[in-house]
Amino acid sequence: MNKIHLITALLCAGLMAGCTIKHPVAKDYPQYLANNKGEVVLPKSTLEADYEIATGTETHRYEFRAATVGYAHLWIVEFGQMLDATLKSDDVQASFGKLSKVNGTQQNPGLLRFNLENYEFKDHMAHVTLNISLEQNGKTVLNKTYHAKGKSQGGKMFFGGPFAMKNATQQSTKFAIDEILRDFINDSKVAAVAGI
Repeated sequence: MNKIHLITALLCAGLMAGCTIKHPVAKDYPQYLANNKGEVVLPKSTLEADYEIATGTETHRYEFRAATVGYAHLWIVEFGQMLDATLKSDDVQASFGKLSKVNGTQQNPGLLRFNLENYEFKDHMAHVTLNISLEQNGKTVLNKTYHAKGKSQGGKMFFGGPFAMKNATQQSTKFAIDEILRDFINDSKVAAVAGI
């Protein structure tokens, strides 16, 4: 009896793997950002900085399935690509004095480093833990790990099925990144006033 169950389980797993429909979430994320420009207003900062994304964050890949949209669908989140697109977006650019990606040599007095500690999509929302450090003139003035949960997308996932799942993942992930950036910008202002 155990052998029959094992063979059945392996057969089902093989069929499921062969019928997997892959959905890369970062693929059209820049378009998602453009379509939703101005929906979130971040605090204003005079901070001028270059930024770099840790190698492990740039190559990050998280895969998940959701029962609400069917297990044949595999959602692929490449957080580093989504973070980079968010940092380049008009909304984030407008909140800094100047923000640009490191390109060989540092152009600005500040340097921001982003290092993803954890990403999960569970309970219908993105959970992000991200370390951000800020150096000014070669001295670390702020180094903090932030955690945020994106807005729950349960209704969208349940009623929209696989057609709405990519948007749900993008929206919840963006919301979490925005919360982290909001907290970081406020912390950087406090650090500047304190003269740290």
